[in-house]
Amino acid sequence: MRMLIALLVIAYLVGVGVTLAPTIKANWNTTPASRFVESAVAELPRALSWPVTAYRSIATKPGAPEKPTAAK
Repeated sequence: MRMLIALLVIAYLVGVGVTLAPTIKANWNTTPASRFVESAVAELPRALSWPVTAYRSIATKPGAPEKPTAAK
């Protein structure tokens, strides 16, 4: 059980790193440290929620018929 939890935590942290990579790469040498940290912190909420974003991109496939809703 510990191994499974460890693997899930590692996968989550790798996903956070992959999500933050474009921001870090774009700002690594071009901006001062204060702006670099500011941009990384601004992207952190999106990076931490990467599992939800991945699920929504899979669940809402383009071209899939939408479920009908009841008329009000």
